[in-house]
Amino acid sequence: MKSFHFLVLLSLALAFSFASAFDPSPLQDFCVAIPEPKNAVFVNGKFCKNPNLTVAEDFFFPGLNVPGNTGNRVGSNVTLVNVDKLFGLNTLGISLARLDFAPNGGLNPPHTHPRATEILVVVEGTLMLAL
Repeated sequence: MKSFHFLVLLSLALAFSFASAFDPSPLQDFCVAIPEPKNAVFVNGKFCKNPNLTVAEDFFFPGLNVPGNTGNRVGSNVTLVNVDKLFGLNTLGISLARLDFAPNGGLNPPHTHPRATEILVVVEGTLMLAL
């Protein structure tokens, strides 16, 4: 009986030891993505710009201050900013979004964010949330 319990415990330990539940650590502090490699390092699915050639514009997106069009069926608009639009986000594990809701009420359809957190900041009005 002891050997049976030992085998069950050993099997469970081996089964759970193969689970990998973390993101890989970035190899460097920041990696500004570039579309074409010119002796660049390949990190996180993108080629990295030489850190000595990075400029402030690599970390700036000029669109989150512009309200989106909410004249659609759900009465909302989402402006997404990820590494494809803001190259400085590469390897930082961050994405941004601006949500605009129609004045009479809009809807952000149910969705999930695997391995991510969502923070909402209401600038004007009231927003009702449900989990």
